[in-house]
Amino acid sequence: MKKLYGTGVALVTPFKKDGKIDFNGLEKLVRYVEDNEVDYLVVLGTTAETATLKEEEKKDVIACIQNANYKKLPLLLGVGGNNTKNVIKQINSIKNVSDFYAILSVSPYYNRPSQEGIYQHFKSIVNCTEADIIIYNVPKRTGSNVLPNTVLRLAKNFKRIIGIKEASGNILQSYKIIEKKPQNFSVISGDDFITLPVILGGGEGVISVIAQGFPKLFSRMIFLARKNRIEKSFSIFYDIFHMIDLIYEEGNPTGIKTLLSLIEICDPYVRLPLLVGTSTLKKKMLHLLKQINS
Repeated sequence: MKKLYGTGVALVTPFKKDGKIDFNGLEKLVRYVEDNEVDYLVVLGTTAETATLKEEEKKDVIACIQNANYKKLPLLLGVGGNNTKNVIKQINSIKNVSDFYAILSVSPYYNRPSQEGIYQHFKSIVNCTEADIIIYNVPKRTGSNVLPNTVLRLAKNFKRIIGIKEASGNILQSYKIIEKKPQNFSVISGDDFITLPVILGGGEGVISVIAQGFPKLFSRMIFLARKNRIEKSFSIFYDIFHMIDLIYEEGNPTGIKTLLSLIEICDPYVRLPLLVGTSTLKKKMLHLLKQINS
């Protein structure tokens, strides 16, 4: 299988004011990022507010993105949870799993399993499904960290565990995996802030939130980093890094949806327990947008 490189986008799920899914907004978003040089799309990740979507809505979101994906970019599908048997059941219920490059599966949250428990969780998934798996490590959300030794053990023991979205925020953790990983295993940054050092250290790219706000600019930054044009890539980073800070100020995806509404891609609405971005956040973003676009 050809490796994924470059910029992946963790797509939001646009909503209307009444809370229903805005499929026109979702289609517009997909076309916007595809027109502006991103490399692949992530469907139903954390940023999509997947926890608040009904099963039928998830199917509709998948179908909408597949139909809007006119460039036929690779798709990653988020399927994870803290009930191992249920995750396996969900993956096996996907009719055409081969339509997706891989399943992006978050490490079990809330239960806080041991490293051996995490290992057995992913071992069970890969042994009981046909899908290729990319591990998603995001300790801030799950309450437990998938340590490098566990990642490397999974990578070396199971060929269909093909990568990790590493969002621990710990650059040394990424480097420890990159140093000893099998050649066909991908280390993908899950943190916009430290993406450049991950790529420069040997990582394959990023699954980004901010990239759907600035797809062309961000994709250019990643392209330059992969070509080792360090000064130019960091020049772009410093143009946008205050905005990266802002999109997390009131939570994700509240921030990125606020930005997407300001650039007229989709409305800013989210589902409870998240709240729509405040007027203060909008003012800060508008001020930064003028600076970035000048």
